[in-house]
Order: sequence, then structure tokens, then C-alpha cells
Amino acid sequence: MAGHSKFANIKHKKEKNDAIKGKIFTIIGREIAVAVKAGGADPTSNSRLRDAIAKAKSNNMPNDTIERSIKKAAGNIDGVNYEAIVYEGYGPKGVAIIVETLTDNKNRTAANVRSAFTKGNGNMGTTGCVSFMFDEKGQIMVEKSDDIDADELMMIALDAGASDFNEEEEGYEIITTPEDFSAVREAIEQANIPIIDAEVSMIPQTYTALTDEEDIKKINKLLDLLDNDDDVKNVYHNWEQE
Repeated sequence: MAGHSKFANIKHKKEKNDAIKGKIFTIIGREIAVAVKAGGADPTSNSRLRDAIAKAKSNNMPNDTIERSIKKAAGNIDGVNYEAIVYEGYGPKGVAIIVETLTDNKNRTAANVRSAFTKGNGNMGTTGCVSFMFDEKGQIMVEKSDDIDADELMMIALDAGASDFNEEEEGYEIITTPEDFSAVREAIEQANIPIIDAEVSMIPQTYTALTDEEDIKKINKLLDLLDNDDDVKNVYHNWEQE
């Protein structure tokens, strides 16, 4: 997630997801397959699968589609293996970019990611070249409403293991360690508090502003190419969008 207007960025991301719903469902299906292979098909004993199911539901993936994905993965343990590969690089003016992928063909994926960087006037870097500029954190976003008491939400989150709680104009941001993410998310869900976004993210420590229109066009092209690639799971960057 980029920039400081976190909720505006979430809405933008959701709108993009709606436009490429098939791609989102493909990636979530792969995440479910990886989770089932790692810990079995029972979500009660597989927190990774519970997280994948929660992500599927937040993206309006139908329940029967989720069930089919779990059953398919459970009956296909020796089938396609998806490998998680992370690429790092730079966009215009040195904007730091991390690309998380889930792929069954790393040569294809590497070529596509490299092409996106090139067409967006960026360049691929080596492993670790920008990741030190990000912190891996669980990030849970709750939109403000008259039904939600901020103090109650904060206590639920902190009691479940959250490390930070921020109130913003449009809602609340709960930060966790990656290890405590599932427990905090589930505690908020069990309190019947709606979550608009929840994932373990790479959060930038600092942000880079772009003022040149040409640079903005190029980074948008780079990010759009990555977002439209079926192998790309997440893209994180430190471009500060207004």
C-alpha cells in the first residue's frame, strides 16, 4: 500500500480488483492451493488457509467457489506446484518496488516482470535491493461507522496481540506482527466488526513523491502491467500518491 491516504488507496485497489476479478480469483485460488498443500484442507487447524479464505471473502469470491478451490487442492496434492518468488526493483526517480508472485513457470514470470519494469522506465534489481526500505507487518483496515466504538475496537485488537492502533479520518488501521496477524483478524471478525482490508503487507518506511507528469505516466504503466499479470500476487511500492 502506498502513500499516506491509506483508505483512498484501498478503494482504488478494490476498484482495480473489480475490473480484473478473474485475475484476483486466480491468485486467491493459488493461495488456497499453497495453503492446503502446506497445512491441510481443514481451516480450523490451518491458519494460512483461514487467512486465504478471509481474503477470498473480502474480495467477494462466492462461497461455492472457495469450497471448490479447497476440494480441488485437497484432491490434487501432487498436481501443479506454485512457487512464491519475490522480485525487487526501481521505478522512475528511484521509487522502490517489491513484486510478490505465485507461479508454476518462473522463467515466464521473470520475463514478464522484467518487461514491465523496462516498459515503465524502471529496472529490476537484486534480491534485497529495496526490501530493507519496507517493514513486513500485518495491516487490518476498518472503516468508521456509528456502530463501531473506537476504544472497544482498540482493546479487542490490542488484547489479541496487535502492536499498534491508528485512528484516521476515514477509519482505523490496526498493525500486527506477521505472526499475530491471524489471531488479531479473527478476534475482530468474531466481534462482528466488518473489515474492509486485511493482509500481511510490506509497509514503506519512507515515501517518494513524483512531480513530473511523464514519470507519473510511466510508473502507472509499470504498475498496471504488473497488476494485470496473472502470476503477480502483490505489488508494494513507496510512491506517495496524492
